[in-house]
Amino acid sequence: MSARPVYKQLMVNVGVCMTPFYERDNLADVIIKFRTLSHGAVPQRFAQKLKVTMTYLGYKSTKQLRKITDRPARRTFFPCDEFKNNNMSVEDYFKKKYKITLKHPDDLPVVDLAGPNAKHPVYVPAELCEIQSGVPFRGKLSENEAQQMIRYACNPPVVNAQTIVGRGLPILGLTQTNNPILDNFGVEIEPHMAVVPARELPWPKVSYAAGRPPNVKDGSWNILDVKFHTGAVVKTWCVLVVVDGRSVFNGGHQDPALIGIWRGFQGKCRKSGMTVETDPQVLITPTLALLAKDPLRRNALGLIRKTITDNVKPNAKPSFILVILSGRDNFIYPGIKRMCDVELGIHTLHMLTMKVLKDERKQDQYFSNVALKLNIKLGGVNHLLDPESMKWLKQKRTMVVGVDVTHPSPGSLAGTPSIAAVVGSVDERFVQFPVSLRCQKSKQEMVDGLSAMITERLVRYKEVSKALPDRVFVYRDGVSEGQYDAVLKDELPRILDAFKRVPPSATQGKPYHPTLTIIVCGKRHHAKLFPDKSEFADRNGNTRPGTVVDKGITSVFDFDFYLQAHAGLQGHVKGTHYTVIYDENHLGADEVQQGIHTSSYLYARATKAVSLVPAAYYADLACERGRYYLNDFFSADDKSSTIVSKKGSKASKEEAEQKVYDDAVKWWGAGVHQQLKHSMFYI
Repeated sequence: MSARPVYKQLMVNVGVCMTPFYERDNLADVIIKFRTLSHGAVPQRFAQKLKVTMTYLGYKSTKQLRKITDRPARRTFFPCDEFKNNNMSVEDYFKKKYKITLKHPDDLPVVDLAGPNAKHPVYVPAELCEIQSGVPFRGKLSENEAQQMIRYACNPPVVNAQTIVGRGLPILGLTQTNNPILDNFGVEIEPHMAVVPARELPWPKVSYAAGRPPNVKDGSWNILDVKFHTGAVVKTWCVLVVVDGRSVFNGGHQDPALIGIWRGFQGKCRKSGMTVETDPQVLITPTLALLAKDPLRRNALGLIRKTITDNVKPNAKPSFILVILSGRDNFIYPGIKRMCDVELGIHTLHMLTMKVLKDERKQDQYFSNVALKLNIKLGGVNHLLDPESMKWLKQKRTMVVGVDVTHPSPGSLAGTPSIAAVVGSVDERFVQFPVSLRCQKSKQEMVDGLSAMITERLVRYKEVSKALPDRVFVYRDGVSEGQYDAVLKDELPRILDAFKRVPPSATQGKPYHPTLTIIVCGKRHHAKLFPDKSEFADRNGNTRPGTVVDKGITSVFDFDFYLQAHAGLQGHVKGTHYTVIYDENHLGADEVQQGIHTSSYLYARATKAVSLVPAAYYADLACERGRYYLNDFFSADDKSSTIVSKKGSKASKEEAEQKVYDDAVKWWGAGVHQQLKHSMFYI
């Protein structure tokens, strides 16, 4: 709940929120469940900051869990003064001290319950610890858990409306007629939702190279009988089968199912307008070690690298490698992306056998979705918009820029860098958006290297378009309303400095200052719209694509609006909050609202409008790709955690975090390979 000032009044914003909680359970049972679901891996960091109650003392004692170790009670030793034993096992201690015979002395790790300033660990068997109910989970959810969370939270608008009015307002005390606190301040709260004016913007027309233009309806269209506007050329390509566990392709290179996959994809690419000159070179890795024996998959990635480098020569690289994975893995996929993006300089696409073979009727659609990504990676153009919809961007030569920063998550090593991305269009089609990626100080939102990154984008624009842009539109994602001033104070001067840093050879020695507009894109707000009449609702009860609100719930002083460009596929759809915080181009409300709405149909790897303007969306994707390059830091293992902990006991926390940062920057190296940096490798 929050209160917001709007024109002539205050608004209370009440929403429905979901948070995962730990189940009340024995810690040993939770570890066993985790091991089963993760095929033998140990939950080294999922329980950080978890509070557990010890059950063996005869009274309740709750402590914060420091970490789950990698050794069981029988093989964990410590000096015990109480029993005058310099090398006593945890198993023997609990048997002698508390007369407890452990059920899992040799198959489950002990946990460390030492306090943050303790000099020595306090080992307790997991089976003697209970997780209490009502404890929120602050770590990173697994993919399966995240999917369950999304399914649970996907309530239709009518359910959310009933929950807010029927349960939320009473719980928050907003429906009480005699609320002394509110009465003392003379505040009255309407016990129903506010009705605000809205309008629906027309959607654009999309164009392809051949066939009848697809019919755009409800924010999406079908490309069944059309070809890409500009198809890319594939001279050579590879298929890499990663054998992780039991292979489904028992026939090796000649397996009918494997041949069916690459031939089906090859046919889809050709049908979509791409030129694929050859059949692929098929590579199959040796069988990788089980996850339990290689939990960080370093040996597995070594085998994958060897399979590629033994068969692909540096001077004869394929246009791309199609990687076929048997399942999802937290280390294999990011590892391959880093390997090929940074070290080898080869585009990659990934397919999951479970998806591509599950239902042959959906195979064509699956291949279509992958082909969309391939064409744009290789420099093609999937679709364009009609000239009328693009007029607002083409009035003058314009470069569109997206800026975003991603930060370490709760499961990352302390000191892990944040990653900043700046994408920029290169011509008047606004389809290709190469990126500049940088590491910067951990959890810092303002972009340190923004000046150099913007300059890089301007130089690339000049190389492609043979002229510099007259206007620059910057879409800044990821900043809160409280950081608008920081953007103007810190980032605006860096953008203006970038204009000055453009090489004189590109400006003919003249001062260069294009007109600049900065628009902040906010998705992490709590304003949701409900159609007040069925005629304004889609089939799921959501507001329809193109709905825009710029009165009633917007700022008193700012130039802002809420735009829902996309259709809600499930649950309650939420639009994006756009705020124009700097504008030398003097854009009008209608112009910028309609312009952003039509631009939302230009997202290259989908056949539908997206919720966020594509430039900002691409910056977000590029940031996510950057996380893969530092995956060992963002998804830290227990050994890394132990190293930091040991250093923290001897030196300051700042020194330990600086060491992590320095190691991450060293691992990042020069970043993206020279042969990929002008492409949309990250898409």
